[in-house]
Amino acid sequence: MRRILVCTCMAGLLLAGCGGKKRAARNSNEGALTTTTPSRTEAYPLPEDPGKFVYISTESPEEYIRTFSSIAQHEMKEYGIPASITLAQGLLESGFGKGALTRKTNNHFGIKCHTGWEGDYERHDDDARGECFRKYNHPMYSYRDHSIFLSSRSRYAGLFRLKPDDYRKWAHGLKAAGYATDRRYPHKLIELIERYGLQHFDAEVLRQGGIAVAVEPPVRDYSEYYVQAGDTLYAISRRYSMSVEELMQVNGLRDSSLAIGQVLRVRTDNTRK
Repeated sequence: MRRILVCTCMAGLLLAGCGGKKRAARNSNEGALTTTTPSRTEAYPLPEDPGKFVYISTESPEEYIRTFSSIAQHEMKEYGIPASITLAQGLLESGFGKGALTRKTNNHFGIKCHTGWEGDYERHDDDARGECFRKYNHPMYSYRDHSIFLSSRSRYAGLFRLKPDDYRKWAHGLKAAGYATDRRYPHKLIELIERYGLQHFDAEVLRQGGIAVAVEPPVRDYSEYYVQAGDTLYAISRRYSMSVEELMQVNGLRDSSLAIGQVLRVRTDNTRK
């Protein structure tokens, strides 16, 4: 019964977005969309890909929240990511659904292509010109990919040891793990959550029975790095998508002093958002 209700809800959103919406042009070298599907069998199935680009316009932050809050809550139940965090990231990264990147890609979380992405994509100027961003036929696939992205990468493992309603620690944890370079990123997420009361969506999920599947955070993989002339902890942390604090903790460092030839443990998974 639960799976049927979820699918009905998602299918309703799918149909609601089909009328009179924009269709984004595909790159000539792109094939059909390859939808990312979770490896876990417990996660609820998404409705079948519509086969065409469906953009759902939201005219205000409040409308964005009304439109996507149920999806964020379902993702929380299955993957353990607070719905408040997901919605706040969606609001911020997508400009409440009206940002240029979101309008042409349905990418609500600013996730770049990265090695292994076989789906549609668009080029968009971000940190550099013409960067590759993932493209989805419907926003629901962006929300699912966001859940998979966070739950499958070792650099975010520490987040899943936090309480699922501790949005403040989740916000700071995302920044520490390298999700965004903006040093005010956690504060922006927290401000959005508290301004629009997004934490109430977390409480509702927990009242209804909480997270359906216990999330097992991925095991961190580390490799060795030999310090070279001119290296600093900050530069190494940026190169391997680690915070300086994590780099020091993993290597038992008491200060920032480094010696040429010193061996440091660094993340093997250094893929940024």
